[in-house]
Amino acid sequence: MSETDNSAARAAEFERWANLFTAHKAFSHPSELHGVLCGQLAAGARIDEPRWLAMVCEHMGLADEAAAESEDLAPFMHCAYGNTLNQLQSTDLSFQPLLPDDDYAIEQRLEALVAWVRGFLEGIALEAGASLGQAPEEIRELIEDLVAISQLSEDEESDDESEQQLLEITEYVRLGALAVFTEFNEPEKPAADKPTLH
Repeated sequence: MSETDNSAARAAEFERWANLFTAHKAFSHPSELHGVLCGQLAAGARIDEPRWLAMVCEHMGLADEAAAESEDLAPFMHCAYGNTLNQLQSTDLSFQPLLPDDDYAIEQRLEALVAWVRGFLEGIALEAGASLGQAPEEIRELIEDLVAISQLSEDEESDDESEQQLLEITEYVRLGALAVFTEFNEPEKPAADKPTLH
């Protein structure tokens, strides 16, 4: 998949999440919920569907029964969970945080990035908690950097320099999430029926 196709797919994915949040009158940001999921998965959690849907409803500010009553919420989130885990596990490092594309104003993109990082930190804390203190130094430093990023202000003026900075921070966050995932998750064992190349 070319970079342009990749970018278009990411933009479409964000729009799908955003439309779902709008349809359900959710009060939170879709990037934040995706961040929470990524944080938990990166810290080693595997979440069963009832618990994941309860988290979704809580984050979106919906009643617990909303997932059962809505035709699209549970199937969408089931799919989103599987896709996110597959991306994090993928050896091609194609994982991307759920963020709006360049058609959005820089303030909106920064807001989404900050929301995603806050969610990611929340997800890690929920899953790893105190054991983060025993993580390797580079992971602890990365978490400190993410905490600083989560406190960035959204009143950025749009110019070429701030665009470049946002790109660099986003890439740092993306690679940081993959580093945390690699640290807390055993590599996937290849399925027995797949031939392996030596």
